[in-house]
Amino acid sequence: MRQEERINPAILVWARESAGLSVEDAAKRLALGDTKSETGGKKLLQLEQGHRRPTRAQLSKIAKTYRRPLLAFYMANPPNKSSRGEDFRSTGAEVSERDNALLDALLRDIKARQEMVRDILEDLDEANRKDFVASASLADGVGVVAERISAAIRIPERRTDWGKSPAEFFKQLRTATEALGVFVLLVGDLGSHHSALSEDVFRGFALADSIAPFIVINDHDARTARSFTLIHELVHIYLGRSGVSGAPESIRDNTEEGRIEQFCNDVAGLVLLPEAFAPHKPAALASGDQPTVARYIEDMAKKWMVSEPLVALRLRRLGWIPGGLYRDLSASYAARWMTFKESTRLANREKEGGPSYYVLKQSRLGDFLLGVVRRTVRESRLTHTKAAKVLGVSPSSVEPLLRQFEKSPASLAREGAR
Repeated sequence: MRQEERINPAILVWARESAGLSVEDAAKRLALGDTKSETGGKKLLQLEQGHRRPTRAQLSKIAKTYRRPLLAFYMANPPNKSSRGEDFRSTGAEVSERDNALLDALLRDIKARQEMVRDILEDLDEANRKDFVASASLADGVGVVAERISAAIRIPERRTDWGKSPAEFFKQLRTATEALGVFVLLVGDLGSHHSALSEDVFRGFALADSIAPFIVINDHDARTARSFTLIHELVHIYLGRSGVSGAPESIRDNTEEGRIEQFCNDVAGLVLLPEAFAPHKPAALASGDQPTVARYIEDMAKKWMVSEPLVALRLRRLGWIPGGLYRDLSASYAARWMTFKESTRLANREKEGGPSYYVLKQSRLGDFLLGVVRRTVRESRLTHTKAAKVLGVSPSSVEPLLRQFEKSPASLAREGAR
């Protein structure tokens, strides 16, 4: 006998929209196939409008597809819109409702995983409060906070001590940040390319928890931009201000959020490009000629292992290049990045091989998170099912992922340090 579930149909609408799915997309994912009399989309609308009731099996599938616990569908009414923390992105940014819904779903997913990590640390008696969380304020000044962070992560004056490329430098910077007790993840989607979020939607976000602080960097952004985003989000944690960040040029002026975002940008810029990078205004900037300035910026970016847009931003904040030139340079860098992304996308279509799924997953999750999960799984404190939720993978992928991690130098180093 068909067992129908008595639920508020408005919950179905709320869950679908907050998952960032249109009626047609959701119907396809739920395998509500077309018939001669009605389409899959119409079948879903029948459920959402209360003309039909879902079966238990249908509701379970809907819960899985929309990434919601089954119990959520038995609420009397849809909840109020979930908070992103503070939204430091520009209100002028052209972000679609779908992308914002996907971002909300991503934030919800990461927050749930972060809470599980906090529980794990408490179970391990390692729930130590991180004194640096919420230890700073805007009143401290950019220079003071930059000095604190630089000292905490022990960033070398000679950048080549941390590698010969921005990617190698970022890897060391991430390791140093994780050594403070901050989990650093590279995430830009909900598990598939269909839910990918570009850097125009968000660059990064921080969860300023005193036990298990999290930083998430959008891995769809340029690799050279990751170091800046990492330090920017670390400043948010020092300020104790959780939230989502966008591009530096999208700051809202004359708002509290804008002042915080500008402060984080300035601190990150000073950490990565300290005063030693240019003690005085270089002669190369005197002419104001864009090609000449661009060549200088390119040279400095290579020397300091950062992105060209960051060097341009730093020069603009120092007042060494005019606003018009900065905007022209930013537009040039953005156009170049879009061209590179498109050419890479086309090249990857024809490319065979490449790193394995587990190697890529290890890189995105970070050694700190994998190390904590590995230890608790091996000590039988955490089931593979719960580990899968923390890591954002299927239960069947947990063991291969942990074995991949155990073979890596990072795992061996952590074991030796214990």
